[in-house]
Amino acid sequence: MFKLNEIKELIQLIDQSSLHELEIESEGSRLTIRKPNKTESVVVTAAPVQQAFTPVIGQQSIQQPAVQAPAVESAPAASKQEAGLHTIVSPMVGTFYEAPSPGAAAFVAKGSAVKEKSVVCIIEAMKLMNEIEAEIKGEIVDVLVENGQLVEYGQPLFLVRPL
Repeated sequence: MFKLNEIKELIQLIDQSSLHELEIESEGSRLTIRKPNKTESVVVTAAPVQQAFTPVIGQQSIQQPAVQAPAVESAPAASKQEAGLHTIVSPMVGTFYEAPSPGAAAFVAKGSAVKEKSVVCIIEAMKLMNEIEAEIKGEIVDVLVENGQLVEYGQPLFLVRPL
């Protein structure tokens, strides 16, 4: 059974994200949240659809549609990726925080050195604070998101020059 405060929080997260639909099944109950279209026009895409990502959290299965980043955003990341930079991406949908608490210094900034397993940020999802770690030793070349920004699964967060 779903609690009212959990449903309200999910609605708020969907409203702030680019997701259009969320479906959760738990203990025989199914909750589907759909964002209404902002325009009445139909969008037809000729690109192939990727398999949806299905994380499993406890007894809940969350269905998320495949999210495709606009070509404008992927072009700069692709050119920097070719330059031998590593991209740290968000492993979940949530709110990006650069510091452990309001007013505290950021975990990392442009030019910071990181080691494997160094915490680079926190992503809050469903009131859980998830520490995101660097996968490699290197130097932060760019921070690609703003503090407090809602991030999507797979969205690039940092560019790292491996050492």
